[in-house]
Amino acid sequence: MRVVIVGGVAGGATAAARLRRLSEDAEIVMFERGPHVSFASCGVPYRVGGRIPDNKGLVLQTPESLAARYALDVRVRHEVVGIKREQKRVTVRDLETDRVFDEPYDLLLLTPGARPLIPNVPGARDRRVLTVRTIDDSDRILALAKKDGRAVVIGGGFVGVEIAENLVKHGLAVTLVEALPQVLGFLDAEMAGWARAALVRNGVEVVTSAKVVGFDDGERFAVLLEDGRRLEADLAVSAIGVVPEVSLARDAGLAVGPRGGIVVDSKMRTNDPAIFAVGDAVEVEHAVLGTRGTVPLAGPANRQARVAADVMAGLPSTYAGALGTSIVRAFDVTLGATGASARQLRQAGIPFRTATAHATDHVSWFPGATEVHVTLHYSPDDGRLLGAQVAGEKGVDKRIDVLATAIRHKATVHDLIDEELAYAPPFGAPKDVVNLAGMVASNDLRGLGSVVDAEAAKEEIARGAFVLDVRTRGEHGRGAIEGSTVIPVDELRHRLDELPRDRTILVHCAVGRRGYVAQRVLLQHGFRAINLTGGYTSWKARWA
Repeated sequence: MRVVIVGGVAGGATAAARLRRLSEDAEIVMFERGPHVSFASCGVPYRVGGRIPDNKGLVLQTPESLAARYALDVRVRHEVVGIKREQKRVTVRDLETDRVFDEPYDLLLLTPGARPLIPNVPGARDRRVLTVRTIDDSDRILALAKKDGRAVVIGGGFVGVEIAENLVKHGLAVTLVEALPQVLGFLDAEMAGWARAALVRNGVEVVTSAKVVGFDDGERFAVLLEDGRRLEADLAVSAIGVVPEVSLARDAGLAVGPRGGIVVDSKMRTNDPAIFAVGDAVEVEHAVLGTRGTVPLAGPANRQARVAADVMAGLPSTYAGALGTSIVRAFDVTLGATGASARQLRQAGIPFRTATAHATDHVSWFPGATEVHVTLHYSPDDGRLLGAQVAGEKGVDKRIDVLATAIRHKATVHDLIDEELAYAPPFGAPKDVVNLAGMVASNDLRGLGSVVDAEAAKEEIARGAFVLDVRTRGEHGRGAIEGSTVIPVDELRHRLDELPRDRTILVHCAVGRRGYVAQRVLLQHGFRAINLTGGYTSWKARWA
């Protein structure tokens, strides 16, 4: 069996190594048009920030190391420019010599990846407009990123937030420009609020709802915004997203889907049974939404590559779909997400409920405890988890991984209550924030305490809800929902006659726990009461 792989990095290198472990007899040839066959593109921002001291730290494998361990024929600086499906041959250009030749295959794996986008506006070809994708990109950024200089980052997604942080650590003043009303658009607005606050707290100027319309490529370089602002800088980094590299597949007559990616089945096969595709360039099914789209993340690319190699070797294997599990750091705050966001669920027309819990990463009485915030989206019918997001300084990674596992195995919010998570004072709590979030959601579904998130709470207020703050008067004085009435929870039973019985009462405290106690009192005394999930902490993160 002769297998040709187009592209290295996560997908190609993983598939080649797996296939070799399964078949010592297979002839495996890999073509990579760049100079590096296997490198950590996710580490490029951290090379800029100095966390990774040199480019050697980003190189994972070389053609020589892959040949020695896996007997692979790896050829860098070779670009596959055509596929002759009838003849089962690819046309290759050697970029060093410009020689063009054909290479036969029995099976072909495409892992062409995606290319970073640059705004299609005047001045975009200026050498000071850069991207963050390859090792060479880090060199170009560092060449222009002089300490005490200025940089503009365009795009507030994963890469935009990471490169903004690392440019600051390199010594630059940074402005981050995002077209959406929030940074990290894959998050709910409340969770994105924690990221924005961290960026601002660490000196990044964050400009949202702003569109870049051009670059002044004169002597004093500047990024031009639609509202007339001119952001002078030494360099601009475009981090507005990526587009799948599908021209090779499209020219060969392979199916390309409506989201711009190569169409594959659950075995990672294209519409040609001899051709497979994996990674950033393919469209796969979302495991919660059931929709298809591209998922430009290293984890899914590795899983897809393993499936493709298994199937090529004759093993039964199926890709289970993507959850989009992801994590990003914004200085001292980490944010993780898995499954579907509120926006995605609304767009897909999937009914859902939302619950939020705030706690500490370990018991509050042990030194060093920091806040962790968890939001769950779940089915109103059976409580099945549909999505989860976590924010905090510490412990975000382990919580989002627990929740991703729960979603993958179709767990419900009721199941989260019984998750037996590790506890010792330095590491957790007898009731972890994951358990607490499950309890809030379970109470909501069982009719013990209906909750609304910050956005729904604002709508309830507009419809005339009576806002009851059950925190202390001191807490209320340090920040409150406009028009709210303060009755501390410990006084509530004795002051019920001060509350209206003909209006919905929106109860809230700081994080939701006292609000739930108050809500139970009110419900059992005949009031119509709902609890602001996450309390004023969530309200402030969303609306402050």
